[in-house]
Amino acid sequence: MTITKKLSRTQMAQRVAADIQEGAYVNLGIGAPTLVANYLGDKEVFLHSENGLLGMGPSPAPGEEDDDLINAGKQHVTLLTGGAFFHHADSFSMMRGGHLDIAVLGAFQVSAKGDLANWHTGAEGSIPAVGGAMDLATGARQVFVMMDHLTKSGESKLVPECTYPLTGIGCVSRIYTDLAVLEVTSDGLKVVEICADIEFDELQKLSGVPLVK
Repeated sequence: MTITKKLSRTQMAQRVAADIQEGAYVNLGIGAPTLVANYLGDKEVFLHSENGLLGMGPSPAPGEEDDDLINAGKQHVTLLTGGAFFHHADSFSMMRGGHLDIAVLGAFQVSAKGDLANWHTGAEGSIPAVGGAMDLATGARQVFVMMDHLTKSGESKLVPECTYPLTGIGCVSRIYTDLAVLEVTSDGLKVVEICADIEFDELQKLSGVPLVK
């Protein structure tokens, strides 16, 4: 099956940003989710970073980077008026204490029940520890996953059961891929929007689990 139109990483970030409500407290996970910060526009959204930041803004302009101002992924960021720095332990207390409305995370696999596997595949050189992902997955009120629909070898990242080590059980609320937006419901993964030049039946064939219209 040839797909000639699907979302780029930038477009995926824009789509996630569109669903983040005014006034939300949000953590953007390492990798592609950090792009969401650049597309929130004029909405008042409080971006949190697990290394002790609240009130992050978009990426700095070239030449305006501050090496003392980075996110958890060691990327340069900006700080909005009223932004704050605090101890790492306080940051994790915010994450674990239910103070974040949304965590936007990447994933290797998401199950039909909303289980999340996003920290380890067993591949050589992969991230050696779960880091703060487990705290975010269980502590945030909603978890948005941003990922490609398929692996590089063409396998679905939507699976009946995760085969990689779990980050969280039943924690995912929404899934944003380069092909579709899906809601995790008690009836299964509901298709909210198809973002590629394919029909529902074609999307179903590419997905490793039954989808709900």
